[in-house]
Amino acid sequence: MKALYGQQNSPGEEMTFVFQERENLPPTRDHDVKVQVRACALSWVDTKLLSEIKLKKELVPVGREISGVVLEVGSKVTFFQPDDEVVGILPLDSEESGVCEVILVHEHYLVPKPEKVCWAEAAGTVRDGLRAYTALHYLAQVSPGRSVLVLDGASPFGTIAIQLAQHRGAKVISTAHSLEDKQYLERLRPAGARVIDVSHGKIDVAESCLEETGGLGVDIVLDAGVRLYSAEDEPASKSQLLPHKHDIITLLGVGGHWITTEKDLQLDPPDSHSLFLKGATVSFLNDEIWNLSNVQQGKYLDILWWSYIMEKLSNSIFRPQLDEPIPLYEAKVSMEIVQKNQARKRQVIQF
Repeated sequence: MKALYGQQNSPGEEMTFVFQERENLPPTRDHDVKVQVRACALSWVDTKLLSEIKLKKELVPVGREISGVVLEVGSKVTFFQPDDEVVGILPLDSEESGVCEVILVHEHYLVPKPEKVCWAEAAGTVRDGLRAYTALHYLAQVSPGRSVLVLDGASPFGTIAIQLAQHRGAKVISTAHSLEDKQYLERLRPAGARVIDVSHGKIDVAESCLEETGGLGVDIVLDAGVRLYSAEDEPASKSQLLPHKHDIITLLGVGGHWITTEKDLQLDPPDSHSLFLKGATVSFLNDEIWNLSNVQQGKYLDILWWSYIMEKLSNSIFRPQLDEPIPLYEAKVSMEIVQKNQARKRQVIQF
């Protein structure tokens, strides 16, 4: 039985991916669930975060968002029985690779999969749904009538965020990084999001958003990263299609919320003063917080299933941005593309 792992030999070096032959699984512990994996979504491995929380190891398990069928349960498992269909996100410290036919998972990291949701959609939506719900519900308290700017809306995360904001009754503005992205967003249902095409670099995002909101500014901004410096000082990996931090502050309305994925965001005193004058807030979106704090476990499971993600996916409120399912033998190549941030659709391995 093979499993996929990432390997980074030295700091700064690109991660390589290898299949490792696995021996038989250890005995099922009291709260373990043995799952036959049917689909596993691939996400970027944050090696810096793993190092910061002392979880860095020679071989990093790859593939954490899984869906599958329960084969066996531990003696103290109360939530599941054999043959149940489940979906979940493996914790950061998991020794298991989701890109493997059979794995052991603690029952507290799984929720039931709705019958009418396919394996690939369940695995491919669970993380983006968690991120969108964390950002728009817990960090920004989105509500009807609010205006929301979703940057790079055609990304897998952006797509779910737009659908969640519209479902909550918000007015959505989104940016598109290409003509193809613009056409995709205009076809997205339910329709109604205002799309700003920034692919030619001729559109001023701040000016467009202020015009769209009658000069009042946007209530909630959900970025996909921002530029911190001038174009010539930014690293080559930073997309020039991303707005500058000053653009975000300019277009943010009074009492607005800026939800950022830019972990190294640097705000200078004039930036802070502008935010102070608007009474605006900046929050950092880190969807790993749910697994890093055990006291949040019940709330985390509630988000995954009972109140939101799987239920909304089952009712077709969420329509994920997925690529065609990928066979296991192509998992290594697909993961290399994901790790280089070159995949525009969510990559899902199907067994």
